[in-house]
Amino acid sequence: MNADRSLSRQTDQSLAERSSRLEKPGVLRGQVWLTVQTSQAQQLVHGRTGTPDKPAIIGLVGFADRLRVIWLAARRDDPYADWWLIKVHEAIEASETFIRDRQRELDKQLEQLTGLEVNVASSEHPYRVPLQFTNPYAYRAAQLVASYDRLVCTALTARHIGLLDGAAYVQVQQACARKLRALFMLPQGYRLLKIDRDAVRKESGRTHEARQLMGAVPDDVLSGERHAPLIPRQVKFSSAVAGHVGLHPASPAFRNKSSEVEKPDG
Repeated sequence: MNADRSLSRQTDQSLAERSSRLEKPGVLRGQVWLTVQTSQAQQLVHGRTGTPDKPAIIGLVGFADRLRVIWLAARRDDPYADWWLIKVHEAIEASETFIRDRQRELDKQLEQLTGLEVNVASSEHPYRVPLQFTNPYAYRAAQLVASYDRLVCTALTARHIGLLDGAAYVQVQQACARKLRALFMLPQGYRLLKIDRDAVRKESGRTHEARQLMGAVPDDVLSGERHAPLIPRQVKFSSAVAGHVGLHPASPAFRNKSSEVEKPDG
């Protein structure tokens, strides 16, 4: 028995030594592609450059680029950035619901056809674009573009077989496009002034300028009671809020430890 125990300890020790010498897995990398079938959806990806005759239109790429600034500012505890993430989240939710409802209406119309089996139109050469965003809301917006693209394909099919007339098709397509363009414009209202919650509470730094440009940040956002579901850091509740929900504010040691392991986005 003693010999067996000794052999077992030696085996465990040998395995531990071998494990410690093994190389760790490398950095995880992946690739995300957005594929769209229609020119209408493609236009929403890149938007339009402004000219003397036509104003610029912000597309998915411009939205993600500006949202990156907000995401990094929220990481640095800017309450205005948190407020804008809430606005973006709510706009995405509303757009998802709007597009989904229009899609269900068209799908129901197609399902009610008798004697016809209809395949929704698709492109012989879809447009594919790689996505390299730094925050999850940009990817959610990309999914919205994909949903819009599917809706346009369905609406074009419905028009082709006579379920929609030209005016009805245009109304569906343009109403959903307006929703997305309004979403993509939201980050443009944010101004990076490099302030944080402490500065806003003390009304120091550029707080007065922030209020003039963006309005007064709501109290529940400033306190941390209300925030977007996806944020780039752990929320630090105030004592009053923590007491209300049965939590305690993080200790200084815990906060310091958290800041050490948190890596900024590239």
